[in-house]
Parts: sequence; structure tokens; C-alpha cells
Amino acid sequence: MRSVDVVKTALGNTMRSKTRTFLTVIAIVIGAFTLTLTSGLGAGINKYVDSMVSGFGETDQIYVMPGADPSQQMSTSTEPQEYDPQEAGSTGEFGMQMLTDDDIETIEGIDSVSDVEPIVFVTADYLETEAGDQFVVNSLGFPSDGESMELAAGELPDPEASEITVPETWLPAFDTEDPNAVLGQTVTIGLKDLAQQEQTIDAEVVGVSEQAISGVGGSPMPSSSLNQELNDVQNSGLEVDQPQTYVQAVATVDNLAENETAVKQALSDEGLMGLTLEDQLGVITGIIDTVTWVLNGFALIALLAASFGIVNTLLMSVQERTREIGLMKALGMGRGKVFGLFSTEAVLLGVMGSVIGVGLGVAIGVGGNAALVNGPLSGVAGLSLFAVDPLSIVLIVALILVIAFLAGTMPAARAAQKDPIEALRYE
Repeated sequence: MRSVDVVKTALGNTMRSKTRTFLTVIAIVIGAFTLTLTSGLGAGINKYVDSMVSGFGETDQIYVMPGADPSQQMSTSTEPQEYDPQEAGSTGEFGMQMLTDDDIETIEGIDSVSDVEPIVFVTADYLETEAGDQFVVNSLGFPSDGESMELAAGELPDPEASEITVPETWLPAFDTEDPNAVLGQTVTIGLKDLAQQEQTIDAEVVGVSEQAISGVGGSPMPSSSLNQELNDVQNSGLEVDQPQTYVQAVATVDNLAENETAVKQALSDEGLMGLTLEDQLGVITGIIDTVTWVLNGFALIALLAASFGIVNTLLMSVQERTREIGLMKALGMGRGKVFGLFSTEAVLLGVMGSVIGVGLGVAIGVGGNAALVNGPLSGVAGLSLFAVDPLSIVLIVALILVIAFLAGTMPAARAAQKDPIEALRYE
């Protein structure tokens, strides 16, 4: 019997009991569908993160923050903690650790660090438009985030000018839906000084930002100069000297690719923590990868259940076709051909299940991605939730075919070992 005849015969045999074949294929479809959807989700998010990183160009910066000191973490213990006057001035709101001038000097002294830009923390009360309407400002973006921000219109603020960008979600505050209509307008930022007196500073809107999945671009972002000016006002009002603290610092590193590890280690030795932009975005991909692996685990369980379905289907088929097997062997069909026939039936079940499952997974993934990206998540710039990875699809199909083949080996071996005379006598 030729290979083509084996395939035709195997296909005909799988269609003998359509209900049994359908139920077996459904289990394979569920596993293939889940694997396709989860792998596409992981590929989509990772593709989005990679495009964000590549879009920033050759970044040579490390974002420096206070290191995680267990002794400074919030504790449920009621025991009194020893007071350290050296650390007393380096905490911000809610006990958050901050950088000090000494920390900035330490960073500047690290080999390969060519420049350090400290970032101060500013809390604003409201932003007032030219029309006189005031809106609550929940938070202001850090000037250092400007490099990782997508713009719907305009440009990034000039570090030396009193300029600001506003997110697209703020366009209704300016009574417009056109980002370009906001450019050039003057806004007033209100905040309180140490004496709790309201102070105001004017700034020019030079850009409209799109919010990224990391949250960058979702808040008004002042220039470095404006941020420092707001901080000076925030710390004024009383005739006392306030220690200067910084929420983070941006260190420019010469040849970051070669010196990244050494600089991070030097920062760690000083009790500081350094993260590149790729490190920060890597947290997102890590979460997505974890979720993807968990869901893939459930898909593999479904495929394991499907493999037992294949075994059961073929064992029943061998039992029902005992006389047929005996006749085929009496006519000269060898054990290898019989084994190949039933193995082919198992593989065909895998082919049907994988094609349907992968097809559904791709269709729903692409459709769902388009619906979400153009709908509820349209405000997230350049977001991609699902991507078709041909290699992953090939690997999924190959995995299912291997599982189907292995599941079919026991029934196929049992069929191949049947004695033709005993089989012909079977009632």
C-alpha cells in the first residue's frame, strides 16, 4: 500500500465514527487555541516593548534611585527603631526614600558617568487654562521621562524654558479634540509653599503626549527648568533652610553597553539602585511572560487530556476493526504498514485539531487586538496586544502532532501485533 493510499484509508477510517472523532478533535482544538492565543499575547506585548525601546534611539542613561534597604522598609513590628540623623533628611512623603546632594556627588564620582541630572519631586494642586478653568493635577511627570514619550502633536519641552506637555486625555479641558489647537497656549500651575500659601507659575504648552502602557505620557510633564522652578516655590515661604532631596537622578554613562554592569555594581555598593529604560520596561514583559506560561500550562493539560481521547478512540477502532486487520494482514500487509495506518489516523486527528484551534486562535487574537487597540485602549500609543509569530505557530502544530503520534503508538502497536488467523475468527 502506497503512502497516499495509507493517508486516504486513514482519513476514511477517522470519519467512520464522526461523533467520536468530533469529541476527540474538540479537546485538541481547545489546547491549540489556548496555546496560540497566549503565545500571540506574549509576542504582541514583547513586540510593543521592543518597538518602544528601539524608538528611543541609542539611550545611554541609567535612572538612579535609593536602594532597597530592609532596615528602612515599613515594618509591622511595634518595637522602637533607632534614629539615624544621617538618614532623617532623606525621606519624602509617606516615608519614601529620596536622594540627597551627597548621593548626587557619589553618582558623579563613579567611573564612566559623564553627567548627572537630579530630578526633584513636585506636587501641584491645579492647572488653569487660558479660559480660566481649573483642573486637579493628580501628578506631574518627571522631566527625565521625556525621552520615552510619544507625542500626538508638538515637541518635547526645552529643558531650559518654562514649557510643558499635556496628555491627550486633557484635550477636553481646552474645549478641543485637536491636539494642535492646544500648542502655544499658556497654562497656570498652582501649588502651595511651605507656609501653605497658594503660588502660581505660567508655562507654555509645547506638546500633546500619548500615554504608553508604562504610564509615561499620561500626566502633564514640565521641562527640567519648570520642574525646578516649581520645586523652588514649593520649598519657599518660610525663613528656614530646607534640605534638598531628589526622587531620582538620570546618569549619562559613556559607552553604556560595555560599562552598564560596572556602573550598576558601583551604585549598588553605595546603597543605590540603577535601572536602564530596558530594565524598567522588562518588568512588564516579565509579568506578561509569567501569565503566558501559566496559561500555556493549562493548554498543555488540555492537550494531555486530548491524548487520552486519541488513545481511547483508536483502541475502540482497533477493537471494532479486528476482522478487518486480520484480513489486511492475510492479504500481505506487514506489521509496519498496519502500525503506520493507525499512527496516521492519530496524526490526522492532531492535524484537524491543530488547524482548527490555531486558526481560531489567530482569528480571535487579531480581531480582539484590533477591537481593543482601536477602542477602549486607543489612548495607549502604539499598543499591540497580539502578534502572529509564524515560528510559534509552527512549533505549536508540531507539538500537537508529536503528542497525537505518541498517543497513537499504543493502539497502533496493538493492531500491528494481532495474529491474522485469530483476528479473522474474531466475532
